[in-house]
Amino acid sequence: MQLFSESFSDHGAIPGEFAFCVADPLRHVRLGGNRNPHLAWRDVPAATQSFVLICADPDVPSRGDDVNREGSVVSASLPRVEFFHWLLVDLPASASEIRAGEFSTVVTPRGKAGPSAAKGARQGINDYTGWFDGDPDMRGDYFGYDGPCPPWNDELVHRYVFTLYALDVAQLPAHGPLTGAVIRAAMAGHILDKATLTGRYTLNPAIVL
Repeated sequence: MQLFSESFSDHGAIPGEFAFCVADPLRHVRLGGNRNPHLAWRDVPAATQSFVLICADPDVPSRGDDVNREGSVVSASLPRVEFFHWLLVDLPASASEIRAGEFSTVVTPRGKAGPSAAKGARQGINDYTGWFDGDPDMRGDYFGYDGPCPPWNDELVHRYVFTLYALDVAQLPAHGPLTGAVIRAAMAGHILDKATLTGRYTLNPAIVL
């Protein structure tokens, strides 16, 4: 199975129109276009009944002490953890493409509605839900796609790994809050094949991609 995009090349830079935040010379960052990128796939197993799409950043700082702090940097040597940006399940087997902006077009304070989504799919809750939990203006359940917004003082360029799974079930056997951990557990034993596509993104003005 192959996964590709017209929005960015594999291991290439993700354009700002697909990011939650873009660089700003005066304020470090401002809101980006937050459109979901175009994705398409081919060479699907014949027995496929549905797809699951996950986008995760494995390069999020494990500690927040220096994140976006004036006069500090987030060291590239700091241990990293995973952050889910998009969880999409029950994509029908007939689907072979997601158009740019089909599932997300702007930043939505307090999060987009869900879990129901286009193409009869369900969208999970991404990790901006926890990130904004202490912010009264942004707190909410963030369903669907919300793009990159790595720390502007991070020495590490972040990777955004899009993984498409072909499943042998038409509906993922998962209920309740559709978090990354819940979805991965529910997929166990149902994966026929998978394909990945990785984009890179930074808000650090000292780094040129």
